[in-house]
Amino acid sequence: MRLAELSERSGVTTATIKYYLREGLLPPGRRITATQAEYGEDHLRRLRFVRALIQIGKVPVAAAREVLAAVEDESLTHHQRLGAATFALPHGPAPDENDPAVATARREVDSLMAEVGWRRDIEDYGPAPAYWTLVTAVAALTRLGYPSSARHLEPYARLAAQQAVHDMDLLEAYDTPLEQAGAAVALTVLLEPVLLSLRRLAEVEESRRREAVNHSA
Repeated sequence: MRLAELSERSGVTTATIKYYLREGLLPPGRRITATQAEYGEDHLRRLRFVRALIQIGKVPVAAAREVLAAVEDESLTHHQRLGAATFALPHGPAPDENDPAVATARREVDSLMAEVGWRRDIEDYGPAPAYWTLVTAVAALTRLGYPSSARHLEPYARLAAQQAVHDMDLLEAYDTPLEQAGAAVALTVLLEPVLLSLRRLAEVEESRRREAVNHSA
């Protein structure tokens, strides 16, 4: 396919594609004339992944190159490739470990993860970025005196484990590691507001249901 078709099928402008080519995020096409090149399905898959990283995931170009190298590294496991893609997504600042509330939160989070059978460290990467995000959130709950113990958090973790099964089933519907990694990035970013909205809508319905029960009692 020519550049215009690649742009149309990917949803990425020709100017942006040329930028990705210059930055080495997309390999050159097969030269057919002095001024034109032809691109294949591999280019389309890679371009969609780059778009997911940069346009949806807001990953910097330099980091996107590193993620691409990891995702296409056949010496890495599938688990490591997905981790390289999702760990590159922007995360909040690390918590202040000198804060007593953070120390309490870490104990509760570690207890929670042990209870549900989750590992804190991800192979050679150390704790997943989401671990620190969770610690920060639990520390905020702790400071304000809201329920934040492992016992209170466990039902949420159990529900998240069920959601993760569905998430991985979605990813496995894609054919190649590159497509799966791209879907992992896009779905991580785009589904989170969907899940938050569904939770809030469910809470409205549960509140309405309980009020009806109380009125009928």
